[in-house]
Amino acid sequence: MKTIFQGVRNCVFVKMLLESIGDGVFAIDTEERIILWNPAMEHITGYLTEEAMGKGCRILGFNNCFGKECPKDFAECGILEKGKIEPTECVLRHKDGHAVAVIKNVRVIKEEDGSIIGIVEALTDLTELNNIKLKMKEATHRYEELFQLGRIIGKSHVMQDVFSSIKVSAASESTILIQGESGTGKELVAHAIHSDSERRNKPLITVNCSALSESLLESELFGHIKGAFTGAIRDRAGRFEEADEGTVFLDEIGEISSFIQLKLLRVLQQHEIERVGESRKRKVNIRIISATNKDLYNLVQEGGFSDDLYYRLKVFPIYLPPLRKRKEDIPLLVNHFINVHNKNTGKTIQGVLPPVMRIFMDYPWPGNVRELGNAIEHAFVLCDGNQIDVYDLPVEMRSTEFHSVPFELYKPSQNTLLRPKKLDREKLLDLLKGCDWNKAEVARRLGLSRATIWKYMKKWDIPLKMNSYK
Repeated sequence: MKTIFQGVRNCVFVKMLLESIGDGVFAIDTEERIILWNPAMEHITGYLTEEAMGKGCRILGFNNCFGKECPKDFAECGILEKGKIEPTECVLRHKDGHAVAVIKNVRVIKEEDGSIIGIVEALTDLTELNNIKLKMKEATHRYEELFQLGRIIGKSHVMQDVFSSIKVSAASESTILIQGESGTGKELVAHAIHSDSERRNKPLITVNCSALSESLLESELFGHIKGAFTGAIRDRAGRFEEADEGTVFLDEIGEISSFIQLKLLRVLQQHEIERVGESRKRKVNIRIISATNKDLYNLVQEGGFSDDLYYRLKVFPIYLPPLRKRKEDIPLLVNHFINVHNKNTGKTIQGVLPPVMRIFMDYPWPGNVRELGNAIEHAFVLCDGNQIDVYDLPVEMRSTEFHSVPFELYKPSQNTLLRPKKLDREKLLDLLKGCDWNKAEVARRLGLSRATIWKYMKKWDIPLKMNSYK
């Protein structure tokens, strides 16, 4: 037996082959002694060939041979009966004592008559791969730190400006007015400011001003005393009192009545409140952050909002851009939402197909980041693969053409891209202009070949380049 392996080991070709292999390879005879040890094994284990030869494989201290620690002999191991160990990730003990992660592959070698002549084991060192994974994890963490503030994500220039504004405003006690369309993340900004401020350990109370009538909102904010109105069966502290030494976030501030505007102005000026039905003044130490999707300045000009209150609220304004103005953030946001829903659902979706990302980049996003998050969540319900496809998206995204093309050219067709009723020269020109003269994109949107588009352009005397068109 030993002479067979020695013969192999002395073969010049095999010796050169074993020396050139990056994976560790060693062989054990039927007497459980190591009789072959290639240079890669020296590198992986720290044991020189002369140190390993004649020893048992227990010197490597594998932690996962058939799901258990390294056995004392073949009988306990079971390798001779099982014949092999499929590639298995495990850990060996290096000569100097540290652990080395490897993938282990074992095969029993037999003669033609079926008699066992030894065992060959191959080891793939995972150290470099694990180091790469660690570096990637660290890089991802740094990437998230660079492009994420709290739960707000964005690498675009406009969002980096927002991040800077959040950090600056968090360090002050000024009132903040956050302006932006619905779904842009105004409440997230309020949370980020509070979480980074000196009031972070005190309450953050959120009130949606558009959800309550004037009387209910007054009671909600200022509280009331027993008997102040029908149903007031006991004294109740309002949100301003509950948030004492903390922050109050007033969402949809543009919806409040002139009466509430006046009472809120007094809070900002005098730092005190009166409960409904009570004349006693109560001091409150609060910071107010407000938000609106309306143009408050225009409301002031039209007389619909107090100018005094407006200027009190916007000591430090923050404007959140709509998603269509920060499209370079869309891939980052898509990955974020996919990671969130993978954790929530247990799925392992890896990303979106290129046509989906193209739709995302061209879609106008009237609901902004909230709509994008909802679209990904919708796709998770339908997606049964590892990537989101077009038909996993909400129907309104699948069955409407991109906003750069005039809507009146199209006729709805369920679950398909919309097509022109009848293509003529003017409609083709509109499409070309809307696609920046990209013939391939026009062909894709019409469901035609690019050659057909060129044919129509030649027929109707439309130049191939935009700068040639007059």
